[in-house]
Amino acid sequence: MDFGRLPDLRYVDFRLPPDHPETARVLARARPTQPVPVGLHVGCPIWTNKEWLGTYFPAGIKEPDYLHYYAQQFNSIELNTTHYRIPDAGTVRRWREAVGPGFKFCPKLPRSISHERELYQADDLVVPLARAFEGLGDNLGWAFLQLPPHFGPEHLPRLERFLLDFPEAVPLAVELRHPGWFADAALAEAVFATLEALNKTLVITDVAGRRDVLPMRLTTPVAFIRFNGHGLHSTDYQRADAWAERLAAWVAQGVHDIYFFIHQKDVRHAPVFAQYFLEKMRALTGIAVLPPFIIPQPVQGNLFG
Repeated sequence: MDFGRLPDLRYVDFRLPPDHPETARVLARARPTQPVPVGLHVGCPIWTNKEWLGTYFPAGIKEPDYLHYYAQQFNSIELNTTHYRIPDAGTVRRWREAVGPGFKFCPKLPRSISHERELYQADDLVVPLARAFEGLGDNLGWAFLQLPPHFGPEHLPRLERFLLDFPEAVPLAVELRHPGWFADAALAEAVFATLEALNKTLVITDVAGRRDVLPMRLTTPVAFIRFNGHGLHSTDYQRADAWAERLAAWVAQGVHDIYFFIHQKDVRHAPVFAQYFLEKMRALTGIAVLPPFIIPQPVQGNLFG
């Protein structure tokens, strides 16, 4: 995720803003009458991480087996491959067969819808897309619409129409990138209220160069966070602490599900960060998710064995 990435972190205030005033209301309204387990889903943007061969993946496996082993390390994925093409039924079936029952795919809507047509006259693409995503069954988490940086508030009516028409069977989160969505407080409030009314989740992005995309506003009882790290820099761990504390507070207030996706430029850093973050979450909330682990590799014999 190059969006908002900075080469120099010295002047970045990484502190999380306070909760938006409406977040507590959204969580209170959706709070279940009986305690239910909170879903904590953590993952990366892709599973074809060759750099994990010999550590988090067994050495020598072929690419068709990557997803199976990825699903042993993480329980969710921000599915970027769907940004470039709509998968066919056979592909979706293979994805489901490669993962366990608790694994969640969060597929990104194709750029043909979001960036090329910019949500305009996209019904002919949305119908097969929804069919493909629904094919994931219980493994479908929240699909997400990543709007391009040039898609600004002047297109709000188009966004509203697209969301109104989007199939309800596919849960949808929305990532806003244009600064104009956040520059005017009244406009931001209207957009957030629209997402809430339509049961669409606002994506919260934590990235160095765009602190405005951290409104800390939940529009559904689902937190969907995209975290951009910096190679296990000390600020990564400070931010992990802050997020664990904030998410623990949302858990106490009744959040239903948490999706936390880790973007590190070097994918070898993502499992290390996940281990730290998940341990913090376990300590603060009691939610235990198996962290990534290094797979023991076969030891080759030697001349002196």
